Amino acid sequence: MNGTEKIPQNRIFDTHTHYDDKAFDEDREQLLESLEENGIGPVVDVGADLESTARAIALAQKYPFVYAAAGVHPTETEKLDENGFLQLSEQLREPKVIAVGEIGLDYHWDTPRGVQKLWFGRQLALASERDLPVIIHSREAAADTLGQLREAQDRAAAEGKRLTGVVHCFSYGPEMAAEYVKMGFWIGIGGVVTFKSARKVKEVVQKIPLEKLVLETDCPYLAPAPHRQERNSSLYLPLVAEEIARLRGITPEEVVRATARNARELYRLD
Repeated sequence: MNGTEKIPQNRIFDTHTHYDDKAFDEDREQLLESLEENGIGPVVDVGADLESTARAIALAQKYPFVYAAAGVHPTETEKLDENGFLQLSEQLREPKVIAVGEIGLDYHWDTPRGVQKLWFGRQLALASERDLPVIIHSREAAADTLGQLREAQDRAAAEGKRLTGVVHCFSYGPEMAAEYVKMGFWIGIGGVVTFKSARKVKEVVQKIPLEKLVLETDCPYLAPAPHRQERNSSLYLPLVAEEIARLRGITPEEVVRATARNARELYRLD
């Protein structure tokens, strides 16, 4: 439990946030302090580079219900070098850092693919070494992400170690989701599932076992309908839970309980 209090099981667990982002500079404290009374918490603030990771760690140290993840996003990997990787390794030793992320591959932008793959692999190996789950970002890179994760998982197993985590903001189809589930990964579902055009994500929610789904916002990005184009926050997650409940024919309360339980297992907090 990393020296923290027991986590309530009937509250929404937001597995992926960026409250360190400048979009929250004007009201960050007020917003974070409002979460508990709205039935939300814990939240995990996820690093995208060394600087945002440091801010995430500071938030986790300030708020009992905030945890941090340390990692370098694929589009930031060109800035990474051996000294930076050593700094990241040290950040992972900080209290309440519970995952390596977000890391992965993003072929939408022009960061060289070889650079992305190099640092993705190095961060996966570091997660295995430290026995920490990973938070995976994969955009327009389905086959390469899955292949590199399989290789890293096989290496970890050969060393008697484990490598699991979550594929955040999942954007592929149910067949790909099923492959990740077979590997022991969870599937992160956020505001996109409420979009009318999100046919694949809705199908994933219907076909993947409930025990392998977790809730996330990726805030300040990807606010759910009817708040698209607004700044996202954990306060909108009930809308995501309601849509998952509708798609699965269960109650929102069941979704909240199950996904909170899943998140605790994912992040090894029980």
